[in-house]
Amino acid sequence: MELILAAACCSVVISILLKLCKAKGFDALQMIVWNYASASLLCYLWFKPDLQHISVIDTPWWLIVALGVLLPSIFLCLAKSLQYAGIVKTEIAQRLSVVLSLLAAFFIFQEQFNTLKMVGIGLGIAAVLSILFSHHQAQSGQSVATRQGMFYLALVWCGYALIDVLLKYTTGLGVQFAVALNLMFICAFILSLSYILLTTKTAGSKKNMLAGMGLGMLNFANIALYVHAHILLKDTPAIVFAGMNILVVLLGAFSGVMLFKEKVKPATAFGLALGLASVICLAYAMSV
Repeated sequence: MELILAAACCSVVISILLKLCKAKGFDALQMIVWNYASASLLCYLWFKPDLQHISVIDTPWWLIVALGVLLPSIFLCLAKSLQYAGIVKTEIAQRLSVVLSLLAAFFIFQEQFNTLKMVGIGLGIAAVLSILFSHHQAQSGQSVATRQGMFYLALVWCGYALIDVLLKYTTGLGVQFAVALNLMFICAFILSLSYILLTTKTAGSKKNMLAGMGLGMLNFANIALYVHAHILLKDTPAIVFAGMNILVVLLGAFSGVMLFKEKVKPATAFGLALGLASVICLAYAMSV
């Protein structure tokens, strides 16, 4: 459980740092670019993917490029969602992206569903709708901020699910997880760096580059610890799944209330409860 707790802490600290750095004048896009520089290096050193024997013909490059574009794009949406909607709602939306991933598994990969999984998906959708409704209520006097908050929350929810589906499809084609992950990180760095070089004529300020590399360490640590927990608890994946998602949502809610004084409206609290119930149902469904 220590690995799961550490992975969850890394995930929440990333959100906290993104929110704090925005208030301190850091550029989120530049940080995200250099986050992938350190993440790709750490991925290579930790997982030791066999990049030397990659088949140029058999590797689905269009998927790698698509993921290379999506990763920094959704990361930026995450930063915007934290700014406009807060940590509590953003963490719930991010974690419940698994609901859309499971629906894709049913319709695209013909995965079989049991009753618990269907209940968990229903609760998850209700939870996301609840936090979107609560955000609309909380910001009813600020129509622009309301629309932006709801827009970025929806993008975080859908975007992380799309990344999960594409990664699953990539590995299903025979590309090893470590290879796919490393190629994604490298591609995300190259494409996002090219973008800021073309649009701003700079690779980023020193403080943004350093902050981004630190963010990349946390980003990679989150993935590495989560994968390692799955390896150690390979016979009980439901524990890893439930533990990670529940801890991130609870720690995110705690940090939002305590550090940023976010107000938890009744509809948000209801969404939080539904989200936790959804994760528990899905975890039980995995263990059946």
